[in-house]
Amino acid sequence: MTCMMRLILAAAAMPLAAQYDLVLKGGRVIDPRNNVDGPRDVAVRAGRIARVAADIPAGSAQVIDARGLIVTPGLIDLHVHVFHTTGIAGAWAGDSSVQPDAFSYRTGVTTMVDAGSSGWRNFETFRHTVIDRARTRVLAMINIAGLGMITDVTEQTDFDPRAVARLAAKHKDVVVGVKSAHYQKPDWLSVDKAVEAGTAAGIPVMVDFGYFLRERPFWQLVLEHLRPGDIYTHMFRGPVPFTGADGKLYGYLKKARERGVKFDVGHGGGSFVLRNAAPATAQGFYPDTISTDLHSGSMNGAMIDMPATMSKMLALGMPLPEVIRASTWAPAQSIRREELGHLSEGAVADVAVWNLMQGAFGYADAAGGRVAGTQRLLCELTLRAGAIAWDWNGRRASDFRALPKDYGIRPGVDHILTPPR
Repeated sequence: MTCMMRLILAAAAMPLAAQYDLVLKGGRVIDPRNNVDGPRDVAVRAGRIARVAADIPAGSAQVIDARGLIVTPGLIDLHVHVFHTTGIAGAWAGDSSVQPDAFSYRTGVTTMVDAGSSGWRNFETFRHTVIDRARTRVLAMINIAGLGMITDVTEQTDFDPRAVARLAAKHKDVVVGVKSAHYQKPDWLSVDKAVEAGTAAGIPVMVDFGYFLRERPFWQLVLEHLRPGDIYTHMFRGPVPFTGADGKLYGYLKKARERGVKFDVGHGGGSFVLRNAAPATAQGFYPDTISTDLHSGSMNGAMIDMPATMSKMLALGMPLPEVIRASTWAPAQSIRREELGHLSEGAVADVAVWNLMQGAFGYADAAGGRVAGTQRLLCELTLRAGAIAWDWNGRRASDFRALPKDYGIRPGVDHILTPPR
């Protein structure tokens, strides 16, 4: 083999620095799906992860200094309400919903799952007016009740599993589950009809139990009515029975998890109390997934946002890698979208960069309880499909003094007139 041939083969085997659009340098990469937790560079090309390695030559790529920061997959918030286009006052499917792009990226969230704001009668309106217009990836669970979450009244009836299954098949690119919520009657009709729809469509069910009644005990929900892979959200809600008089967790919780039921935080405005969350976490019963139940009430209450909810779990003793797993790879698995929630080469470059601040912080629950913590996650940077969507510290920008004197002026468009003396 000639020297020239060896040079050509060596060049072909080496990644070309010039092939990257952006390189995140020197951060602590936590990617639970790939069992990565350590210093790495992350290179992006054409909106996808091109390489994750210890030292990637950046060449002409844009470089973001991530030293001292944590780099993770973009977060997947499994429970939000973003059907904000109905114009209905005081409704989750209305003014209480949040415009996705106005809240997602600043919190490291690149995928939002709307949890049943729309039902089978108005889902397509939700798709046309919200999902298809958002830059944030918005997926959806269809409410088993026809009009979804306009009021609790609309969620008591109008169940049609066949209509839900038909819509799920038609919109399989965005529909990832079925929702049952806020049911007030003493039977199991809402839950069972949702499970019927989920079975027909081949997708999971999420249940917001809402009203805890003697006729339908909570443990029957997770031991008898939900299937493996189905999700109970609001796991730390006050009425959920967690511990006995001895302070130990009830055995039914482990049995439900062993049969495949998933437990989701779904913090919300009134569904997280520390007297349940603290003993559960201390005894190793961590959430399968961390989510916000985002709406205008919860975001301005004790929940705040995904980073605050994740930090709350850190304060309770949940290890950081498990917090990241429950906010990225685990929800991707729950909704069966395993192309998301990780930093594998070829995956879409949805990335979040975090400052894990050290100090004295306080976290409130939804009923006046408080716990102190020494760490708090702050989102420094978010990439959506490789493009910088949020930049809290101006890391993509350059010192203005090093830029041309006329930067910020559009040639042939802006005209600077000399003012009179």
